[in-house]
Amino acid sequence: MAGHPFTLLDVFTADRLQGNQLAVVHDADDVPDAVMHRFARETRLSETSFLQSPTREPATYRNRIWTMAEELPFAGHPSLGAAAAVARARGEERVTYVQETRAGLQPVDVELRGDVAATSMLQEPPVFGPELDPGEVLPLVGLEAADADPDLPPQVVSTGVPQVLVQLRDEGRLVAARPDYERLGPLIAAHGAVVVYVSAVDVRGGTARARSFMATAEMGEDPATGSAVGPLMAHVAERAGTARLEVIQGVEMGRPSHLRAAIEGDRVRVGGDVVTVIEGTVHLDG
Repeated sequence: MAGHPFTLLDVFTADRLQGNQLAVVHDADDVPDAVMHRFARETRLSETSFLQSPTREPATYRNRIWTMAEELPFAGHPSLGAAAAVARARGEERVTYVQETRAGLQPVDVELRGDVAATSMLQEPPVFGPELDPGEVLPLVGLEAADADPDLPPQVVSTGVPQVLVQLRDEGRLVAARPDYERLGPLIAAHGAVVVYVSAVDVRGGTARARSFMATAEMGEDPATGSAVGPLMAHVAERAGTARLEVIQGVEMGRPSHLRAAIEGDRVRVGGDVVTVIEGTVHLDG
């Protein structure tokens, strides 16, 4: 295989070396699945995107999203970051793309401002899964049932991929969260989810602080999780009527991220800034 254009970006931030990193491999039609998986393990990022020709109308491109463990049907920061990388490669300063993922087709808006892009996307209509027992879920992140927000019970919600949402009554308890990955992994797998998303939400102010724990200690904590902010927005709208959220995540990791979400019709729009860090060529042949 010849070399492929490659972009490394930081998503949900306008400042380099903050937010959530994303590797994007362009023109990846000829990259086998096994190689995608191996390269995702090589990057050791929460997700790596491989852009291919679309297979469905009216998609602009197909986004294959891989973690170190598997391919995902959908993810948030890879969707926004990939769109920013495509716009930059094509020289399109203001554009709407239709992204194809295994979860469906998602419109993504991009506006370039030099090295920074303002991005947002409509995620899939929300699907509300089971409520969970705080006494069973909170101890898996080192907290107690009494730490749970009584008005926003733990629940599995999807806007493209299921996530386990856990809301706390006190933002200060976020710092105390300590994931037990040996028990988190089975919980996440049981619900077909990607993360346990722990947040403290101010429903009146429309703000939240969050932390995101993945299924294994190897994958660890995620600094910005767009595919969980969408479900959180849907959950808070359903329970409290809040229509917009500004979410800060990644502070405890030293990679602060700023995510925006709002209800738009029957979907959630999730947005944030994206900044380019590296552009070059990656060689994936053996």
